[in-house]
Amino acid sequence: MRSYLPHYEMRAVRNLGEALDLISSQPGEWKPFAGGTDLMVLLEQGKLPHRKFFSILNIEDAQGMKTETSHVSIGALATYTELQRSDVLQNEFPLLCRAAGETGSIANQNRGTLGGNIANASPAADSPPALLVYDAELELASKRGMRTIPYVQFHTGYKQMNLSPDEIILRLRLPRSHRRWLQYYRKVGTRKAQAISQICFAARADASGGKILQIRIAIGSVPPTPLRCHKTEAILLDGGLSRIPEAQQQLGDEILPIDDFRSNARYRTRIAQNLLEEFLLQVQRAGAT
Repeated sequence: MRSYLPHYEMRAVRNLGEALDLISSQPGEWKPFAGGTDLMVLLEQGKLPHRKFFSILNIEDAQGMKTETSHVSIGALATYTELQRSDVLQNEFPLLCRAAGETGSIANQNRGTLGGNIANASPAADSPPALLVYDAELELASKRGMRTIPYVQFHTGYKQMNLSPDEIILRLRLPRSHRRWLQYYRKVGTRKAQAISQICFAARADASGGKILQIRIAIGSVPPTPLRCHKTEAILLDGGLSRIPEAQQQLGDEILPIDDFRSNARYRTRIAQNLLEEFLLQVQRAGAT
């Protein structure tokens, strides 16, 4: 059953100040609307419960990309297409570009935004694992001021976020590294294109002289939230590539896989372990041993 449009209200704000005034005047009543690629599906299905939205597309503070010496700052309104067209992101953060290219159709990539993908808080989203392995930070804005939090602390449960009712996601920061990490991204779905992921796996490692100096492993569409796999990383930092089987076992214990209509926990666990092995063997072949 389709929604009845007169039951909904949409406003357009001209700048960040207007947005924060509106959202703070009635916390929880108004929610930001950007590309709308997720919300419009729910609206069409008659399943969009919230009724008051405000368009944030005119907020300049949430647009564009800025390259600093220490980090790259990405506006929350950056589309998946804009991410893929950025030379800096392609060179230094290719996993995020890969994730953007795996997200939906070309139309969705032209309209959908990185901030919206995060705020939608779907465990099956394609960009969160890449953001986790890049140690991303979020800049959150409210009338009370700005605060910055590590992205790894943002998702607190299924569809639950470290985001107050009077805050909006303004920008993301990706720390730049001067070392050449080996990077890996795989999305597993029922088909090659326009599929919701059954498993989304991202990883990168800095290895030298047979040792793993630093490593990041993240997974999505398996646990209830995107997950940074700290315990699995710790095993590999301690014992290197000689502990691949032990790391695979730890990964299976750490990811808390779910059963749903797309896949089951057993399948997700096994595929995640296989992807971890594939990544680590690439590290090995690159000369880490």
